[in-house]
Amino acid sequence: QVQLVESGGGLVQAGGSLRLSCAASGRTFSNYYMGWFRQAPGKEREFVTVISWSGGTTDYADSVKGRFTISRDNAKNTMYLQMNSLKPEDTAVYYCAASSKVLYLYSSRRTLSNYDYWGQGTQVTVSS
Repeated sequence: QVQLVESGGGLVQAGGSLRLSCAASGRTFSNYYMGWFRQAPGKEREFVTVISWSGGTTDYADSVKGRFTISRDNAKNTMYLQMNSLKPEDTAVYYCAASSKVLYLYSSRRTLSNYDYWGQGTQVTVSS
C-alpha cells in the first residue's frame, strides 16, 4: 500500500503561482511513476502530468505545457507540481497518483486505471 497526501492548494488570482506537494508513505516511493490529475466541477478527471521513477522522463497535457513543472525528491518521498501563469480554467481539485506500471506509452500515462493509488485531492481555485 502507498498512502498519498496532497497539500498546497488554495485561492490565487489569474497569472499567479502555486506549488502543490504530494507526500508518499508506505512502499518504496522510487518504484512508482507519479502523476497529477485534476477534476473540475461537472467534468471528468483528466491527466495533467507524469514523472518517471528517477525523474528523467516527464510528460504534460497540452493545456499546461510551458506553465506547469513536475518534479520529485525520492529522498523525501515527495512529488511537486509548480504551477505558474495560472488561468481560471485551471480551477479544479488536483490529485496525485502512483503507478507501479511502466508508463512508456503516451496513452498509458493518461489512463486513470493504470494508477494504483490516489490521494484525497487538494482544491485549486484561480480567480479572474
